[in-house]
Amino acid sequence: MTWENSAITIATLLPLAGALVIALVPRRYEMGVRALGIVFTGAALVLAIAITFTFDYGASGLQFQLDTSWIPAIDARYHVGIDGISLPLYVLTFVLSFLCAIYTWRVVPKPGKTKAFIGLMLLLETGMAGTFIAFDLILFFVFWELVLVPMYFLIGIWGSSNREYAAIKFFLYTLFGSVFMLLGFLAMFFNSDIGGGVHTFDIIALQEFGASGGFSNGFQLIVFAAVGLGFAVKVPMWPFHTWLPDAHTEAPTIGSVLLAGIMLKMGAYGFIRIALPILPYGAQKYAPWIGLLAAIAIVYAALACLAQKDLKRLIAFSSVGHMGFVMLGIATLTSIGINAAIFGMVAHGLITGMLFFCVGSLYDRYHTREIAEIGGGVMQKLPYLGGVFAFVAIASLGLPGLAGFWGEVMALLSSYSPAEPLSTPLFRVFMIAGGVGTILTAGYFLWMLQRVNMGTLPEKWKAEAFADVAAIEWVSWVPLLVGIVALGLFPGLLTDVTQEPVNSLLGLFGT
Repeated sequence: MTWENSAITIATLLPLAGALVIALVPRRYEMGVRALGIVFTGAALVLAIAITFTFDYGASGLQFQLDTSWIPAIDARYHVGIDGISLPLYVLTFVLSFLCAIYTWRVVPKPGKTKAFIGLMLLLETGMAGTFIAFDLILFFVFWELVLVPMYFLIGIWGSSNREYAAIKFFLYTLFGSVFMLLGFLAMFFNSDIGGGVHTFDIIALQEFGASGGFSNGFQLIVFAAVGLGFAVKVPMWPFHTWLPDAHTEAPTIGSVLLAGIMLKMGAYGFIRIALPILPYGAQKYAPWIGLLAAIAIVYAALACLAQKDLKRLIAFSSVGHMGFVMLGIATLTSIGINAAIFGMVAHGLITGMLFFCVGSLYDRYHTREIAEIGGGVMQKLPYLGGVFAFVAIASLGLPGLAGFWGEVMALLSSYSPAEPLSTPLFRVFMIAGGVGTILTAGYFLWMLQRVNMGTLPEKWKAEAFADVAAIEWVSWVPLLVGIVALGLFPGLLTDVTQEPVNSLLGLFGT
């Protein structure tokens, strides 16, 4: 087995190996466990960076591919690989996980349970990373479901006061969607034929079979609805979003960062990688409905944010709106739209992950997330933390020159001219709704900053000796802040990577 064949497998499984090692460490060695978390996430990140340096950015096919027998009884294979669509999300997974591990050096909720907390975080990392490289439907489903258990416990054990309700709601919603998704996968397997009546779970083979008209139109409509429901819950698309605000509000800071930064992207990635190319007729027929739900999500989430009193809940609802732009781009079935979706996912991971870091740090100092309780004056009391918070909030509202701008403007641009079978006037209505959403987004973020950062410092906080941004926080945050600026000024860093594989994917539609 060569370096190229094994690289992504080793990188993906390193955090799992770290979780197993941590399980053997005595509970009393808390700082040693935190150090092991940093070491294993750091080693996986180094491998991911090495992959980016050896990646052929001019190619559209899979690289670092390994395809071998796994479960012969059901014809499931261990088929992994990476292309320009997977690579940004794969690397983002390791970056955010490593920065979260660094953050644990300073802050771990319920310190007596550090060993379990970091072990679950590493298990979660393997599940998220594996989802982006799996090219067998059963392997994809295994990685997809692997993230469910650690996130459930991260919320249910280390969350806030209403954590049990939020954890159960998260578990039931995602499990409900996964059942329909699995049924759709099985239907694709039993209705596929790659020669001699042989069925397959292989995603690449299914893409070719679907593009050649192997699945009937009626079959595609039914199965797209099934797998689309599973992906929609994870995104989450309106009206399947109601688990997200509760999960975010109750989750510990690191749980919120990983949930917003990576887990939500798994659903949108599933649409791009599986639903659209394997079921192209179903994609064309459901695209207007996806666009409609995305447009509703953008406006609804912005209005909901205006009504929020809790900072984490506000940012959670903002994620629903930002992922609405991602889904709007996907619904257009155009090169610009799908590139916009991938760009928006990466930008959202950087920006919203950073927003949850900031809110977590504010909570560590104020011991409240209520906007009215904080009462303003953060810039006076904590000028560096307040400044970073303001910068990231402005990036999230889509200021040109920062990462949040490009995904949204490209999604709106693609809505002006959707793919040929789609209704142009209808998608232009969606574009107008998206434009209204951007205005409302600017409104609620600026109003939030006015109430938290600006104004007079309340009397009750004047005597408090709050420490400003700590060194460990700077180490955790600076890479994200640099990424926000770099992608804002040089969007080609990402679009040049995704362009060729996106064009290749759209070739399955005959466009």
